[in-house]
Amino acid sequence: MKKSISHIFVVLMGWFLVSPAFGQGQGISLNKIIAKVDNYYVLRSDLEEAYQSYVSQNQTPPQKCQLLESLVINKMMLAKAEIDSVVVDDKIVDSELDQRMQYMAQQFGSEKNIIEAYGKSLEMLKSELRQQVKDQKIVQKMQQNITSNVKITPREVRKFFDAIPKDSLPYMPADVEIGQIVRFAKATKEQKDALRQRLLDIKKRVENGEDFGKLAKEYSEDVSSAQNNGDLGFAKRGMMVAPFEGAALKLKPNELSDVVESEFGLHLIQLIETRGAEYHARHILLRPDYNRLDLSEPTHFLDSLRTLIVADSIKFDKAAHDFSEDKSTADAGGLLRDPQTGTSKLAMDGTMEYALFTMLDTMKVGSVSKPLPYRTEDGKSAVRILYFKSKVPPHTADFKLDFEKLQNIVLANKKNHAIDEWFRKSVSDVYITVDPEFHGCRIFGTTQKSAAALSQGDGE
Repeated sequence: MKKSISHIFVVLMGWFLVSPAFGQGQGISLNKIIAKVDNYYVLRSDLEEAYQSYVSQNQTPPQKCQLLESLVINKMMLAKAEIDSVVVDDKIVDSELDQRMQYMAQQFGSEKNIIEAYGKSLEMLKSELRQQVKDQKIVQKMQQNITSNVKITPREVRKFFDAIPKDSLPYMPADVEIGQIVRFAKATKEQKDALRQRLLDIKKRVENGEDFGKLAKEYSEDVSSAQNNGDLGFAKRGMMVAPFEGAALKLKPNELSDVVESEFGLHLIQLIETRGAEYHARHILLRPDYNRLDLSEPTHFLDSLRTLIVADSIKFDKAAHDFSEDKSTADAGGLLRDPQTGTSKLAMDGTMEYALFTMLDTMKVGSVSKPLPYRTEDGKSAVRILYFKSKVPPHTADFKLDFEKLQNIVLANKKNHAIDEWFRKSVSDVYITVDPEFHGCRIFGTTQKSAAALSQGDGE
């Protein structure tokens, strides 16, 4: 069965969000324009990279006509956003851009490796990536606007389930609910003192006339801001962590702070200016070597906390809320959630983190593990205890047991339908042309020539 327009479009949006292959020259033939939507273009390299993204993930790629249709849809979203004056805040774009640059630094191992891989400076790469990130955010906002009123009822979920032939019900993997309490490894006093002294030495160099921005580029371990002379841009009060903001707001323009410690490391801050409720600062950040941090303190802490939990002196969710340093799970009582669906029920299969999978295989439901060292996604050394809250064994899909999953499927299908309808209604609002090479493709259910004519109001 042919996949819906929006299904492939959503898959491609995931590729756009993680693909680091921006700004790479692919040769003249690959950079040929193969489609145009108003003032937005689809290049042959876009199509080839989209195709290869499926191959690299061992997935069967859709036909290239379907991929082209989805890429045209992406540009159509941007064109319609321009017509409808849909915009995104620059700070949202900057935040996403910072995350992307940090992700790249982790994947490539170092900034030097990134520069060698692309043959460009980080500043140039960041500049090229910014528009891509901005476009992604605009497209996401358009999707949200289109589907904001889509709702489903339990009756719709029941209707969807009942329509599946009983002999075709899928076999569901085991579902588990897992909680965690995390404590990060702390730098020793000696490590902090060494970093503090380095920052004091840098401060003295600035006071003696050296350029703060050049020193930030050379020494700061905040990859994204370092390439911009340590500049963090304007921030509203409450956006930055409290120690940083408190120190920055005490400064006069161009004044340097003392060394400030936050959860991110140690900072040397320079205030540039204030503007109403906003302030503009730059910094140099030094972090301890996460590979050399002492795990003994968080291990002892969690071992003692585990003893209290096992003795039922404190409930796990309460302990997680009060003591876990992982902010993403602490407020939910430590429960891990599927990042795609938001559900706390996780499939115990190949998609699960391997270390977590193997650990659960040795635990009983209701048990709490001993403290376990692990590395967070952003590379920090930490220790955690795990709570095996519940498990549903592998089974044939069941309405009650799998209601949350079924609900997500029905909601996704309904949103996809709403997006498909929007595409077909909006095609007449934009001018679409496709290279003659792809005249055999069907765009929005019509041949390329018909789609182009429709977009021009010919009605053919």
